[in-house]
Amino acid sequence: MFFLLFLSPHLPHLPHFPTQSYIAFFLRNGIKPFPLTRIDLPTPDNSPTPQPKLKADKTKDKILIDTITTLEKIPKIAWEYRLGNRSALEWVLDQYKEKKPRDKTIAEKFNNYRFADYKETVIDLLKKVCTVSVETMKIIQEMEI
Repeated sequence: MFFLLFLSPHLPHLPHFPTQSYIAFFLRNGIKPFPLTRIDLPTPDNSPTPQPKLKADKTKDKILIDTITTLEKIPKIAWEYRLGNRSALEWVLDQYKEKKPRDKTIAEKFNNYRFADYKETVIDLLKKVCTVSVETMKIIQEMEI
């Protein structure tokens, strides 16, 4: 109880900016996916499931999803929105990478995660995170002026 009384007058206060109404609209109506260019290489019908890569290439403004799919034309400003030491796009890529459990029992009985099952979900999520990153950086730049 003591800590609650101590912290109550020190709660963070955000100044009112004209963009707050924009943020409310943004949250009410959902996030529209950013129009990234998706490039899928042709594959033969009998080819195995593509190997997931999930690598970001900031210099070329693209994300390599797997051996056949690439997202291109990612705005430079989207890479600037950082959560800690990485961009939001890099966080999403890291969270969806296939990881093998160290315990053999868990790996044999419970490890059924396959990236191919979530590929379209991840692509849609990356487009939305790109929109949020770009819009957030625009708001931050407006606040700095």
